[in-house]
Amino acid sequence: MVSPKLRSKSFRRTYVKLPSGKSKIHYNEKKNGSAKCQICNRPLQAVPTNKVNNLSKSEKRPQRVFGGVLCHECVENLIKQAVRGNS
Repeated sequence: MVSPKLRSKSFRRTYVKLPSGKSKIHYNEKKNGSAKCQICNRPLQAVPTNKVNNLSKSEKRPQRVFGGVLCHECVENLIKQAVRGNS
């Protein structure tokens, strides 16, 4: 029987073929995807993907406006539009 911690769906099941010809299930933890910009959907830089729970709040995202949500180009465009009066 599988141990109780591996029964959860948070573990990815991969079927591995053994040299004997049998197949066996390996349980792997799912990896987090990279953070993406909410406007242009580009991956964000300076935002870690794995083991975020062990990091402090300042290490999880950049210290600027919309840090960890929008990329620098989209923030730049938003600020330009706000200054020019376009909304």
